[in-house]
Amino acid sequence: MILSAGFIEGIGGPELMMIMFVVLLLFGANKLPELAKGLGKSVREFKKAASGVEEEVRRAMQEPEEPQPKKFPAYPPVGTIKQASAEPVVPPESTPDPAKQTPPPPPPAAG
Repeated sequence: MILSAGFIEGIGGPELMMIMFVVLLLFGANKLPELAKGLGKSVREFKKAASGVEEEVRRAMQEPEEPQPKKFPAYPPVGTIKQASAEPVVPPESTPDPAKQTPPPPPPAAG
């Protein structure tokens, strides 16, 4: 069984000769070798690019899947900066020493 493209099925010997004759009339006998050479280079480059893509797909299929990226935890990791709170932050050196504080005044005597 011979497989062929759908549009080529109707092209026979006489049709092919007519196409060659029209090409000869359009470009002339001197330009035909240059056109054939350019067409050959184009087909060669196309096949080369197609095989490169095919090889890349094969290589990608053979490589193991990359591990999924780790998801961030729901809680912040230890040692990270917390979000600002409504309370003012007091630097450690300005915190009063409890031993040096004066006791609160005694409550008034009931009387």
